[in-house]
Amino acid sequence: MPASLCTAHPGDIPQPGMMPVRRWCSNALWGSLIACALLGAAWFGLDRWIAAAPLPDFRLSSSIEIFDRSARLLYVGALVDGRWRLSVELAQVDPRYLEWLKAIEDRRFSAHSGVDGWALLRAAWQWASQGRIVSGGSTLTMQVARLLDQRPTRSLLGKLRQIRLALALERRLTKDEILRLYLILAPYGGNLEGIRAATLAWLGHEPRRLTPAEAALLIALPQAPERRRPDRDPAALKQARDRILRRLHDLGYIDALELAEALKAQVPESRRALLRLAAHLAWRIQAANPERKALAATLDARLQAGLERLAARRAQLLGERLSVAILVADHRTGEVWAAVGSPDPFATDRWGYLDMTRAVRSPGSTLKPLIYGLAFEEEIAQPESLIEDRPTGFAGYAPNNFDRSFQGTVSVRTALQSSLNIPAIRLLDVLGPARLLGRLRRAGVTLVLPKAAAPNLAIGLGGAGLRLCNLVQLYAAIARGGTAVELRELLDQPRSSSKPVQIVLTERAARLVTSILADVPAPDRARTGELAFKTGTSYGQRDAWAIGYDGRWVAGVWVGRPDGAAVPGLTGIDAAAPILFAVFDQLRPRIPLPQPPSPGSAPRLADLPSHLQHIPAGPRSVERGTQAFCLQEQTGGLRLGCLGPAEPLQIAYPPAGAQIELGFSTPQPMDLILKVRGGTPPFVWFADGRPVAHTAFAREAHWLPEGPGYVTLNVVDGRGESAQVEIRIQ
Repeated sequence: MPASLCTAHPGDIPQPGMMPVRRWCSNALWGSLIACALLGAAWFGLDRWIAAAPLPDFRLSSSIEIFDRSARLLYVGALVDGRWRLSVELAQVDPRYLEWLKAIEDRRFSAHSGVDGWALLRAAWQWASQGRIVSGGSTLTMQVARLLDQRPTRSLLGKLRQIRLALALERRLTKDEILRLYLILAPYGGNLEGIRAATLAWLGHEPRRLTPAEAALLIALPQAPERRRPDRDPAALKQARDRILRRLHDLGYIDALELAEALKAQVPESRRALLRLAAHLAWRIQAANPERKALAATLDARLQAGLERLAARRAQLLGERLSVAILVADHRTGEVWAAVGSPDPFATDRWGYLDMTRAVRSPGSTLKPLIYGLAFEEEIAQPESLIEDRPTGFAGYAPNNFDRSFQGTVSVRTALQSSLNIPAIRLLDVLGPARLLGRLRRAGVTLVLPKAAAPNLAIGLGGAGLRLCNLVQLYAAIARGGTAVELRELLDQPRSSSKPVQIVLTERAARLVTSILADVPAPDRARTGELAFKTGTSYGQRDAWAIGYDGRWVAGVWVGRPDGAAVPGLTGIDAAAPILFAVFDQLRPRIPLPQPPSPGSAPRLADLPSHLQHIPAGPRSVERGTQAFCLQEQTGGLRLGCLGPAEPLQIAYPPAGAQIELGFSTPQPMDLILKVRGGTPPFVWFADGRPVAHTAFAREAHWLPEGPGYVTLNVVDGRGESAQVEIRIQ
């Protein structure tokens, strides 16, 4: 038919048969216009349908990550529902894996608009012709839509919903953003989501560098995450991985040699535990920074891992239910490099969930260096001054030495190195407890005193509560020459630059203390002189301490039962000091202690003024014979009275095993009355290892528990004797 068949020319005379042709042309024109209109309306409707698709929240919650000072991963936390999902950027993933992922899962990912029509047609034809699914038609965008939507896509309606969301995602996000969502959400078996959780759990490293075998495994696993889980069916995973490797070879991505090597690689058969170093510290800073998902701590991951292994080994050797806590800091900056709250945060038999670096415990003798430093600073004593270690009473307080023996006249240096109690309390009596508390506050340390109790001489021997982190901060100040420093756990933690520098001790006094502590005999076969250290043992042998420092590091160790129960034979020198020296064996680089003070700073006994050559015995003393204790005035010899032999210390009330109703179901619960029989005042009461009451002479005290439950009550008297009962409060 000529091209002008449907074109009318002037003068043309209609011939028979021409009218149907013209009618057909007219109908075709109108049909085309109607078809275009329908297509336009359909396209407009489709566009509106896609635009109206409800989009999920792209701000995905992810596991908290805590990094060490060198940006090494230190701790990974699970989401509330127990899943492990780690945020990731494309730059953190091996680029070859990304290229191969698109080649296997979605070859036209960069070109399509969310749905690959050819892939869908191919999948439908294979399903219709073979009766089973041979290859999927879902693009990476459609997989992301399914993972975000979290609803089934097996039905036709579910597939349409997935297609709609995929098209909507392509309008809102870039291709890189969609690919990143896949890397975060893809399932890898169990509670693992995303490529970083997968590589850390199955491969033991980050996805920045992957072998061909690892990359193929990570492509195969999300296709059937539960059927191919390495810890369930490694053979099925290997078969799928090898199939993908051969496909990559056919596509030219790897050569024959790479293929052969990759096929020989073993697949993992077990899951590694995700990093949970410094769990207690992580929990604490996570609670303080709930909105932050990535935090940089001052800790060192390698040191932290080594000290956690050390704590676990030593706790196992020390015995059942005993725990170990370790804290290490650089005293020059105050940055914490390691924090071990317990040997195993998830061990129930050792109360591992308790962070013993922050638990309030009796510090034993660990405050003595500060007492002696204050005495040197105030010119009350010098290291070579002589002081009496004899039975002495201080207004009703009669302390005893740990071994219940006395050494008579000793030098102040020997008294501190031997950790004698009487000389330390004698000096504290002259200084006053308030001065000791004031210097502790300068160091940033606050003692926890029993409720409504005034500070007294007992605090010098552990009659108050303190934390391991407090002791490390105090000894850091001494190590720095007497200047206080604040401990820091986060690299971006602001420094208190507006505060004036706090002087805990004068530099001379701090160096004198350091020179004395450096000569304390080291435990086991360790070399004396490399560390300045002090040990301590609390009342009733409940807590063993060792705190030490060199020219850079300060470290503290606590050993004991977290429930506050007594441990017969537990001492700081035997239990905690060997761990302290093992800690310093792992610290690098070491800086030696500063040189001892010059001879003029620590004069010999003969060169001291007469009033410093022999420290007076004090205002009062109790001379103990085999039958009686007599309190007498030292100056005039006036005898004030004698006491018979002390009765054994006992808890008169509450009795052991008692169930006491205090009315915790009511708005106003009652106080618990505490009564003691026998013993020597003063009395300090502890509940689960925490000081709760103190009386100078009274044998009755009151304590309001925090709530119902089982409680272990202990009372310690002025001679260090203790008694214990376990009760139930209702």
